[in-house]
Amino acid sequence: MAEQTKEMRMAYVDTLMTLAEKNNNIVVLEADLMSCTNTGVFKKAYPDRFFNVGIAEANMVGIASGLSTLGKIPFASSFGCFSSRRVFDQFFLSANYARLNVKLVGTDPGVTAAFNGGTHMPFEDLALMRVVPGLTVVEPSDPVSCAAFVRLMAEDYGCHYLRIPRKPVPYLYQENETFKFGKAKLLKEGKDLCFVALGSLMVNQSLKACESLASSGINAGVLDVLTLKPIDSSAILEQAGKVQAVISAENAQIAGGLGGAVAEILAENGCCCKFARIGIRDEFGEVGTQDYLTSRFGLDVESIVKKAQELLK
Repeated sequence: MAEQTKEMRMAYVDTLMTLAEKNNNIVVLEADLMSCTNTGVFKKAYPDRFFNVGIAEANMVGIASGLSTLGKIPFASSFGCFSSRRVFDQFFLSANYARLNVKLVGTDPGVTAAFNGGTHMPFEDLALMRVVPGLTVVEPSDPVSCAAFVRLMAEDYGCHYLRIPRKPVPYLYQENETFKFGKAKLLKEGKDLCFVALGSLMVNQSLKACESLASSGINAGVLDVLTLKPIDSSAILEQAGKVQAVISAENAQIAGGLGGAVAEILAENGCCCKFARIGIRDEFGEVGTQDYLTSRFGLDVESIVKKAQELLK
């Protein structure tokens, strides 16, 4: 039986369309990437609630902030590199510092940018967004969690950063699953090791690594973080208390992102389990297929398995 998948951009847009039917304050902004994000369907349905600002992402955030002061709920999206590096000061000051209600979306994070190459490959966006005071940072792992968090973002006043790939990803959760900001989900219990993973790519890679490790007698589990900020410290500490080793796994720089966050939690709480980080290690991106890049940067199952085996020696 074929694995069921859905494009994350469709999960995002389908949810916005449903929300917009009942809430006239939902508005969408794009930096001339409607065909990439598929928000053209929203434009067609609600032309007076759609704003294409052109290739001017900083201005897009400024407009979104202005719309927020009028009671609107703006969802503004662009490629993750532009939604983080290029607009950081505007998003920091105009939206977050001003205590407004802007929902910023970064697509194609990390190696999922693929052929767009190193200039368009955001490895550092999680580290940037994590230090913005009061900002909620979310990276759902499948279409169900993506749709759920878009709904939660619309309901929750405040600024949010949503990090999603555009391409199809496997379903991990049932449609009736409930989610909360700051609450992780334990997908698999492990006795020897726990992968603390963020995002569709690394959650699925970690689950595959568990299968491979089982053949060598290692019982590993996976904790799906879902929300980097606020992060579910209690769930991480609970798993750390049950296993010999914890490995963080992210499609981003390990410095300042999930790896940094998990290291802080373990260190500040005196955890004595072994710890390692899977992610990008102080490098820029490059052009290639997603499979090539996943292997190139050590995010592939083989690299993860090797790291786990070394850690448990």
